[in-house]
Amino acid sequence: MEIDRSLLSPEHLFGFAERRNPKRAFLFVSRVLGRDIPVAPSKIRAACNLLASQIPADLPRPVLVVGMAEAAVSLGAGVHRAYVGDGDNVVYLSTTRHALGTPLLTQFQEEHSHAPLHLLHQPANPIEAQLVRHARSVILVDDEMSTGKTFINLTKALESASLDHIERVVLATLTDWSDGSAVAAIGPYASSVSLLSGRYSWTPRVGIEPPVVLHVDVTGAGDYALDPHLDWGRLGVRRHRARLASNARCRTGERILVLGTSEHVWEPFQLAEHLEKAGADVRFSTVTRSPLAVGHSIERALAFSDNYGLGIANFVYNIDPADYDRIILCSETPAEAVDPFLINALRPEIRSDKVSL
Repeated sequence: MEIDRSLLSPEHLFGFAERRNPKRAFLFVSRVLGRDIPVAPSKIRAACNLLASQIPADLPRPVLVVGMAEAAVSLGAGVHRAYVGDGDNVVYLSTTRHALGTPLLTQFQEEHSHAPLHLLHQPANPIEAQLVRHARSVILVDDEMSTGKTFINLTKALESASLDHIERVVLATLTDWSDGSAVAAIGPYASSVSLLSGRYSWTPRVGIEPPVVLHVDVTGAGDYALDPHLDWGRLGVRRHRARLASNARCRTGERILVLGTSEHVWEPFQLAEHLEKAGADVRFSTVTRSPLAVGHSIERALAFSDNYGLGIANFVYNIDPADYDRIILCSETPAEAVDPFLINALRPEIRSDKVSL
């Protein structure tokens, strides 16, 4: 590994883990993302703000910010929130693996992923839909860039979706290992920003059995329809609502873990922020479909069924219930959709978007 530039130390930004995925058997585990390692919300917000500060402020408007599911849904929203300032012509749109029953803008492949197909839905609001169609700048946000092939695929997909006014493309990542290859492939109107850039090489050990691949490659609607009126980014937003935080209470110093589920992470993160500002000792993490092996940065793992009715495995990592006074699990599906095994293991308080909070 060779580091060219780093705004934060590598040790602050990431650790390592083994992916249970023969397409790519390793993972840089972020220490500032709040997915596989529980992180204080203030630390996550600081990383979002720092990354947003690297993006040119004078990009031609309108601007489309795209966050990549699952890992960068909340990161993309945080960058959008920090970047938008007083403007009203910057739209955030998250990719998704959930079919919402609304028209698609485009779709593309993340080829090395455990679930390669991404969907990008058309914004539901006519104003936001118009801004996206006439976007002159695009900011693509992900936690990591290795070769940049996913960004290249997404850029081509946006072009094929008749976004004909794009003048600038900015690739924004926490860590960038691409050595400029993605920017060069996209063209002279592309640039990149990151908190760390460098290069790495990886040689698989000879004679090691490939990992058992768990069933997580599903893109679809599931058994529980998602309410578009409660959308936080899959259908496009210009302003972020912290609905889950509206009546949340805590004790000073109370040790609280807030857990998002799958792509439902931005609203739960804003709840975690609210509780931290109110005086609690808060960590934020997320249920994920990404299969990792115990070892290195992954000290604990719990597997269970997803809460969307997709019939796939979900996981939480590095969570010991004894470390917390209270665990809040946030779900955009009904509480009864949560696997009883997960409830018995964590004894969480469940906050569902399907009920009045």
